[in-house]
Amino acid sequence: MKKKTIRATRFPSRRTVRMTTAEDERLREQSASAGLSVSEYIRRRIFGGRPIVARTDNQAIRELRRLGGLLKHHFGMVRDTGQPEAIAQMNRTLEGIQNAIETMSKPS
Repeated sequence: MKKKTIRATRFPSRRTVRMTTAEDERLREQSASAGLSVSEYIRRRIFGGRPIVARTDNQAIRELRRLGGLLKHHFGMVRDTGQPEAIAQMNRTLEGIQNAIETMSKPS
């Protein structure tokens, strides 16, 4: 008869937490949104470490930065046409993009 061997694992200790079905579902959704396993998500929330940022937030931030760059690229052309209202509108739009990026970049 073979003797069972204990595999050395990175996390040898285990804890059990009781939660409702709704809480478990929310935990799974949040960990999936962050692109982490449930265990890793819980460890990061409890012990700190790297901030948890949802992958969708990272994608949105990249897209906002891209749009901001395109907007800045067109400032020169609009400035040359001498349309102060268009320049003011572009400035407001760029400020909105920057505010959205800052808000999304804050750790949860």
